[in-house]
Amino acid sequence: MAVTEPARSAEPADRPPADGPAADRPTVAHEGILRRQSLRESAARTYARSLPVVPVRARGLTIEGADGRRYLDCLSGAGTLALGHNHPVVLEAIKKVIDSGAPLHVLDLATPVKDAFTTELFATLPRGLADDARVQFCGPAGTDAVEAALKLVRTATGRSGLLAFTGAYHGMTAGAMDASGGAPDVRVTRLPYPYDYRCPFGTGGGHGAELSARWTENLLDDPKGGVPQPAGMILEPVQGEGGVIPAPDDWLRRMRQITADRSIPLIADEVQTGVGRTGTFWAVEHSGIVPDVMVMSKAIGGSLPLAVIVYRGELDAWRPGAHAGTFRGNQLAMAAGAATLAFVRENALADRARVLGARMLGRLRQLAAAHPVIGDVRGRGLMLGVELVDPEGGPGRVPAPSPATTGPLIPAPAPASPALAAAVQQECLRRGLIVEVGGRHSAVVRLLPPLTLTDEQAEAVLDRLADALAAAERAPHRAGRHSQGTNPRDTYTREPTGTTC
Repeated sequence: MAVTEPARSAEPADRPPADGPAADRPTVAHEGILRRQSLRESAARTYARSLPVVPVRARGLTIEGADGRRYLDCLSGAGTLALGHNHPVVLEAIKKVIDSGAPLHVLDLATPVKDAFTTELFATLPRGLADDARVQFCGPAGTDAVEAALKLVRTATGRSGLLAFTGAYHGMTAGAMDASGGAPDVRVTRLPYPYDYRCPFGTGGGHGAELSARWTENLLDDPKGGVPQPAGMILEPVQGEGGVIPAPDDWLRRMRQITADRSIPLIADEVQTGVGRTGTFWAVEHSGIVPDVMVMSKAIGGSLPLAVIVYRGELDAWRPGAHAGTFRGNQLAMAAGAATLAFVRENALADRARVLGARMLGRLRQLAAAHPVIGDVRGRGLMLGVELVDPEGGPGRVPAPSPATTGPLIPAPAPASPALAAAVQQECLRRGLIVEVGGRHSAVVRLLPPLTLTDEQAEAVLDRLADALAAAERAPHRAGRHSQGTNPRDTYTREPTGTTC
C-alpha cells in the first residue's frame, strides 16, 4: 500500500459556526461522558483536563469526537502513533494474530510473533549494537523500560550511582522519577543539559554545550567532587517533556567519549524519539554514537503497550527471573510493532520526517519573526516546539548565538509564559487542532504529528496554529482559563485532503 492515499471527500460539518450560541452546546453523550469522567477518575488525569475531547473514530491524523467535530491530532498519543490512528498495516497485523488462534498471553515464551518483532527491531538498530545486542521485554510502559535499564547497569557494574540531566523526563515510577528533572528527592547526580535558548551558563551555542561537557568531565575526575564512579548515565537525544530540546551532536559524541573512557554505561532514552520521529530511525544516529543501552517504548508497539531495552551483550548480567513482568509478552503489540517498524523502514518515513520537519520548522521561524511572544522555535524531524514568552516581562529576545561563540555572556531571555501557551492550546482546540504543552515552565507548544503527515496536512496544522496564536495574543484574558466543562468549537468545516493510510 502506498504511504499516502487521497482522502475521501470531507463533508461540511453539520454544526453551527464556532462563535454562535449553539456552538457551546455539545451533544448530550459528549457532556455526559466528560461529566462521569470527572466524577470517577482520579485527580491525576492530565490530558483530559485541557483537551475535553471524547474520541469515537480516528484514522491517520484525524480524530472525530462524540459531538461530531473533527480534529487534526498533533499529539499522536504523546508520540506513540508513528503511523497515525488505525493505520491499515497495523490493523491487519493485529487481525492476523487474532484470526490465527495464537495465544495472546505467553509471559516470556518464544513465539513466531515475538521472533518476527525481534528480527525487525534488530534490523533497525544502529551499527555496532545489533551484532551483539540482547533484548529485554519489560512491563508495558516506557517508565518500566527505564527502570529495567537502571537496574541492568547497576547489576552489571556493581555500582549504584547514576548520572542524569536537568530537564530530563524518564517516566513516573520511582527510579525513573529520580532520574527526571523534576525529582523532589534527588538521588542522582544532576548534570547540565545544553539548552541554547536558556543556557545555564549564559553563553548559548556551541560554547554552552562545551561548558556542559567540561563540567561533566571535571566532576567525574575530581577526587573531591563527591561523585563516585556511577553505574550509568541516562540521557534523551532530544528532550521531549523538557521542552523539545535537541542535544547538539558534538555534545552527544563528547558524552559517549566521556562515559566510554571511564567504563560508565551510556543509556539512551529513545522512548519518544525513536522509530523515525526525529528524522533518523533512532535519534542517536544523528550524532553517530552507539549507546550501551537503548530504552524503547511508545511507537515500537504500533499504538499498543510495549516496552523493551536493547543492550550490549557484555552487560547481560541478569540471573533468571531477575527482572520479569506478567505482561511482557504482548503478542498483539509485537505484531503491530513489527508492522510499524517495517513500514517506517521500507517507506523511508524517517527521511520524510526530516524533510517535512525542516520545512515546518522554517515556517515556524517565519511565524516567530512576526510574533515577539515566540521566544524560540526548535526541534528535529517531526518533533517540534514553540517556546512562548512574555516579551514585556523581562529582557528582550535573545539573538541566536553562533556555534563558535566564546565571547561574553548573552542577555537572559524573556520569561516564559505558561498562561499564553495554555491559551494557544485552547485556541488550537477551537480550530480543530490538538497540540501538547510542555517544557520547563509549561510554556512550549509541542507538535508530534504522525510520520505519515502529508504536505497539505502540515500546512493546515501550521495555519491553524498561526491563527490560534494570533487569537490568544488578542485575548490575553483567556490565558489559562479552562475547565473540564468547556467546549471549544472547531471553526474549520473541512479537513485537508491527502489523509494518509
